[in-house]
Amino acid sequence: MPVETPTQTWAPKEYKSDLKPIWCAGCGDFGVLNALYKAMSMCNLDPENTVVVSGIGCSSRLPGFVASYGFHGVHGRALPIATGIKAARPELNVIVVGGDGDGYSIGAGHFPHCARRNPDMTYLIMNNNTYGLTKGQVSPTAMVPMASLNSKIDSKRWKTTPYGMMEDAINPIAQAIAWDVSFVARGFSYKPNQLAEILAEAIQHKGFALIDAFSPCPTFNQDQTDDFYKDRTYDVPEDHDPTDRVKAFELSLRNDGYPIGVIYKHEGKHSLLDEQASLRARFPHDTQTTVAKLFEKFQ
Repeated sequence: MPVETPTQTWAPKEYKSDLKPIWCAGCGDFGVLNALYKAMSMCNLDPENTVVVSGIGCSSRLPGFVASYGFHGVHGRALPIATGIKAARPELNVIVVGGDGDGYSIGAGHFPHCARRNPDMTYLIMNNNTYGLTKGQVSPTAMVPMASLNSKIDSKRWKTTPYGMMEDAINPIAQAIAWDVSFVARGFSYKPNQLAEILAEAIQHKGFALIDAFSPCPTFNQDQTDDFYKDRTYDVPEDHDPTDRVKAFELSLRNDGYPIGVIYKHEGKHSLLDEQASLRARFPHDTQTTVAKLFEKFQ
């Protein structure tokens, strides 16, 4: 939950840093960044009480563009870094950002364990189905058509799979629901106002929240373009109950397109960090232990 700051309000523009984004023209990350500014304003987040954490990738440059505290980490390690920040300073608003390669490939091993711990933080994935920073290799969510005798796949477009992709693309929404991530949603960079509302709800959610935002890469992915997603996305049905885990899982597996909106919520889920705080309150004498005292035991 965001730290309340009733004495001051912040407009979206006040979250912009002096560092200008350097993404390619037409990159979906611009829309995601603007949606984040709006969401932070909607939640009235105090920049001095907010930390944006990232790993490595085009999208992971985002902390530099936000006028708050930021931590640009290493590839795939954004979640453990952010969890450590939240554990040490639970009063801070922690927002984690990154791409599908960073979050669903090298960082995928941290994902289910973060779901188990359920720290109160928001994870925003900018999903462009490719490794853009390293110039166009396939990512875990890539959907590259297989080559046939009659097709011509440009080997320069997909450096690691010039004849198409032989592996299945993962379904991060279904995975997140299976792991019981307590808030699961999908957004689209070309609908920034809707994405801002989803992000604001995620930030206000008590627990670990995932937003998988389609953010097309115009430079290295000519298969999943903005038009591709405009033709295949639709709003989550009005009668959908996000608290019904089975129904949410069914919605995540539909093959008639991609639902946009809040898909799953597990309100009141147990939080490991809350339990740790409770233990510290119950056993305050144990908090006097220091690293120096621990070292003394081994001398």
